[in-house]
Amino acid sequence: MQLESYISDLLYRYECVTVPEFGAFLTQRVSATIHESTNAFYPPKKKLSFNEQIQANDGILTHYIADVEKIPFEEASKKIEKRVKSLKSYLTQGETISFENIGDLTLNNEGKIIFEPSYHLNYLTDAFGLSQFVSPSVNREVYKEAVQEIEKVVPIAVTPEKRKSRSYLKYAAVAVVALTLGGFVASNYYVNNINTQNQIAQEEANQQLESKIQEATFVIENPLPAVTLNVKKQTGNYHIIAGAFRVEENSDKKLEELKALGYDARKIGQNKYGLHEVVYASYEDRLEALKALREVKRNHNPAAWLLVKELD
Repeated sequence: MQLESYISDLLYRYECVTVPEFGAFLTQRVSATIHESTNAFYPPKKKLSFNEQIQANDGILTHYIADVEKIPFEEASKKIEKRVKSLKSYLTQGETISFENIGDLTLNNEGKIIFEPSYHLNYLTDAFGLSQFVSPSVNREVYKEAVQEIEKVVPIAVTPEKRKSRSYLKYAAVAVVALTLGGFVASNYYVNNINTQNQIAQEEANQQLESKIQEATFVIENPLPAVTLNVKKQTGNYHIIAGAFRVEENSDKKLEELKALGYDARKIGQNKYGLHEVVYASYEDRLEALKALREVKRNHNPAAWLLVKELD
């Protein structure tokens, strides 16, 4: 039994997934961060940890396995118990247990389980589609101090002759403003005149059109038969998420790609972060949705996940 795949599915939805008689995998939301030296941006995520002290069976993992494999709860419990025994045996022998997309488990000299989380998968559904990127630092050159040093060495003097010559610039500026205002007034008069003529012509055209309509008579002797189209509308509150995109054009491309592969894909709108969500399909039955999710994860996208949401 691939226990880690079931744990991975549940980590998207729960903050604590307990493996009975073994320990619990915990998640904690971490805000987006920026590395000071590398200028790398890390999106918000769920940080994974492991607590060996939490071993009581809360039923979440057992119920999930029973639903997916369609077996009784007691049989699922026995499968977990058998798997836990083998895991403890491997740890006692000094081996490292690697859970894909979760992390590695080892036993230290004191007999305590040490957990090293994996960072290949972000279990925070709100940040789905966001990835790490590096933004180069902005180099700003400061010239103020250099200019001040130059002014100390070479003082700038303004002579009366220069001040007098600048009066011509003042008169030239007044002339430019006057010409601009005159052109603006003339342009407004010309535009208003054209708009008036267009309105008169439009009213005359409307009167002619109304008279033609009153004179026309339409007779339909053989009405066309009604056409009935059967359109299949997807319903259900269980959605297999294929991706969430900031740019809507990218979501349209993903939708066409999935439809070309034969999926009943569609867009279900934006989430609370403004990302456009695309789904492989929507289902009314939870067990049917879980079965389809496992097929998608195995055959097309290991990062696909199940969203339970009632659409308007």
